[in-house]
Amino acid sequence: MPDVTDVKVSVVAGTMTVTHESNADIEGLARKVTSLGYKAVPIPASGQKSGSPAADHVHGPDCRHEQDSKAGGSGAGTPDALEGMHGHDHGPQDGPWWKTSKAQLTVVCGIALAVAFVLSKLFPQTQPWGFIAAMAVGLIPISRRALFGAVNGSPFTIETLMTVAAVGAVIIDAAEEAAVVVFLFLVGELLEGIATGRARASIRALATLMPKTALLERDGTTQTVPAESLSIDAVVLVRPGDRVPADGDVISGESAVDEAPVTGESVPKRKEPGDKVFAGTVNQEGVLRVRVTAAAEDNTISRIIALVEEAQESKAPTERFIDRFSKYYTPAVMVVAALIAILPPLLAGAEWNTWIYRGLAVLLIGCPCALVISTPAAIAAALSAGARRGLLMKGGAVLENLGKVDYVALDKTGTLTEGKPKVTDIVGISRDEREVLRLAAALEAGSSHPLATAILARAEAEDVTIVAASNAGAIGGKGVTGTVDGVKLFLASPKAAAEEVSLDAELQSRIAALNDEGKTVSVLLAGDEVAGLFAIRDEPRDDAKTGIAALHDLGAGTVMLTGDNRRTAEAIAASLGMEARAELMPQDKQKIVGELRGTGKFVAKVGDGINDAPALAAADIGIAMGSGTDVALETADAAVLHGRVRDVANMILLSRLTMRNILQNITLSLGLKVVFLVTTVLGITGLWPAILADTGATVLVTANAMRLLAWKGLRDA
Repeated sequence: MPDVTDVKVSVVAGTMTVTHESNADIEGLARKVTSLGYKAVPIPASGQKSGSPAADHVHGPDCRHEQDSKAGGSGAGTPDALEGMHGHDHGPQDGPWWKTSKAQLTVVCGIALAVAFVLSKLFPQTQPWGFIAAMAVGLIPISRRALFGAVNGSPFTIETLMTVAAVGAVIIDAAEEAAVVVFLFLVGELLEGIATGRARASIRALATLMPKTALLERDGTTQTVPAESLSIDAVVLVRPGDRVPADGDVISGESAVDEAPVTGESVPKRKEPGDKVFAGTVNQEGVLRVRVTAAAEDNTISRIIALVEEAQESKAPTERFIDRFSKYYTPAVMVVAALIAILPPLLAGAEWNTWIYRGLAVLLIGCPCALVISTPAAIAAALSAGARRGLLMKGGAVLENLGKVDYVALDKTGTLTEGKPKVTDIVGISRDEREVLRLAAALEAGSSHPLATAILARAEAEDVTIVAASNAGAIGGKGVTGTVDGVKLFLASPKAAAEEVSLDAELQSRIAALNDEGKTVSVLLAGDEVAGLFAIRDEPRDDAKTGIAALHDLGAGTVMLTGDNRRTAEAIAASLGMEARAELMPQDKQKIVGELRGTGKFVAKVGDGINDAPALAAADIGIAMGSGTDVALETADAAVLHGRVRDVANMILLSRLTMRNILQNITLSLGLKVVFLVTTVLGITGLWPAILADTGATVLVTANAMRLLAWKGLRDA
């Protein structure tokens, strides 16, 4: 359109941002988008003076320039919303899929077809009008989309072929076949639309991480204010259990802060004055006073939201094979049918009626019934087989692309590991291991700290009787103390323990060896002697090693991307036979994924946390672990609902089997068309054998696709 210099579609926000000159026709722009089959209304500008300059500016979601225009549409939910120009509406929907207009149209068309069939049996005189009416229910919207495509420069879409084939079938008195074909086309479209992602929900879920209010310190008192109103250098009070309202620096207080939502760190991190804290993280123990270092629009969560949007926008749209093929197939069928109907009478004086009949038969043979159903039938079967094994893939394009994956980047905490620290080693020094466990469990009784939970779980597993310690309490940044059987106990970090008693060289080397394995070590002191050691680590999932090996067997490289410390990451990665990149922030993970794609690799990113969302969106395929956050599940293209690492390999394998099945179906449907095209032109077969052959091809294609329902996936080793 004139005066438009740039267009950006945000899949996540459901908006189209246009950079244009000041005299652009905004209403005309909205009409143009509407003509493509998408609802579009300009967002009215506010707070902008008239006559402001229209510089080359890409306007963001909160921009208020008068020249900014955004059209929000239901079609914004798919990357190819404005590319295919065939009216697909897979956009974010409020409510279940069966309430969408596409589903309702399919149901109404199916009911009309069933009614027409019953009427044709009870009242034969209703033929063919009942089937023509049933066909019209589905064909009118399809024809409308074909018209829009033609007006906007794409005259040979699959909708065009559907329209001509259906009308041609009616002309040659095959209204029943025309109605069935239209209904099958609608079913195929619906199958592809059911599992598409609802990206807007991920933004809503991200926003819920941010507390709505903050305790602002002012003139020696605290007052509750909106978190978004906090300015840089403001001082806020963060109580135990509260979410940190803004990025900032701790100026007083000590506490453990759960940073898993932002960094993926598996163990809460101790914060002291001078340490940084991130918006959305959870304070667990003591009161912290924090000086704000970033405004609401620039904090960690806001940046993650922006990264997700940018990564989603940068994804190239994926055209379906059938659409690309129809650019050539549709006009070819029309030309061949027209030539068959016209040339023999013109050039050889043949009978017009005979050759028009044969031309229309060829047009019907060209009807894309089997061809159209070949792809969605295989995809529906594969999605169903995958769902039974806990593999959720959001649509056919995702299923197709999974088979291309040749490099997989996996998060550590909650993806390769359980996400729950476990006691891996108990070392008895002056007491035996069972007694060391009993005393430590007594200290930790009633605590919900992840390290305490791990010790208590181990005690329960070994049937150790727990009696809570007396005088129990925590020493900030050091450990917990208490008295059991008259003995004063102190469960502490090695550094804090060394301040109380002397740790000999042998003991220090054992602690260092456990640390080298990526384990967190705690020392139990009983009186003035070392009773024993605990080593705790977030252990790999039971199937992590076999899952990584399965990916390698499929020819896919692997790398661990984690916010956890380097020593832990490298120890776990080495045990799984993969490399590790550690101590990463969300933007680091996204950058690494981008670099891998830049080397020509087709990258899948597997993660479970909010911190993984930008990398999930930036990858060619994002896969969320089912135990993960809603944000990860919504941002990802696919999800492993049972949390098995092996199922990532299963997804890739299922995709490759499905694409092989689709290729077989396309070959079968086109092959039969070629055979009957020849026999029809030679007069060997007429209209009804051609129709039966086309129906038979549909049955064969569907039966072949249904074989995928029996797929069981990689078995347990």
